[in-house]
Amino acid sequence: MRAPPSQIHIKEGSIETVVELSQQIPEFKDPHGEAEYRKRLANTKHLILVAYVEEQPAGFKVGYERENYFYSWMGAILPAYRRLQLATHLAEAQEAWAKQQGYPHVTFKTRNYLKPMLVFALKRGFHILAVEERTPIEEHRILLRKFL
Repeated sequence: MRAPPSQIHIKEGSIETVVELSQQIPEFKDPHGEAEYRKRLANTKHLILVAYVEEQPAGFKVGYERENYFYSWMGAILPAYRRLQLATHLAEAQEAWAKQQGYPHVTFKTRNYLKPMLVFALKRGFHILAVEERTPIEEHRILLRKFL
């Protein structure tokens, strides 16, 4: 699937759209429901971005304020829309917004088995801060940070 850049749009979105999309992501073993999103985003500055291709929701990125930085919590692209650079468009929009809000950096966590996410982050200038060991090793959490 190839979509011209003019048919790709990044817009602020809703929890409902993100939950619906996350249920279609094969890498998510047990995606968060609406209640978890509402709990994490309640009473804190947050941003929900949705990528649309030809007016169809194709991916998302959700983050919120933590202490004095922006935490990029959840994000994914539907398999049929991968390779359109939607993750890059979403990350750029999120980072620009976070910088405009005055956050010094964006931080996020990924799991060891999500190698494409780790590679994506390193290519985007994120640095590995720490590894939280879990069993099995594929479940290790990798904490990353990018200074804005």
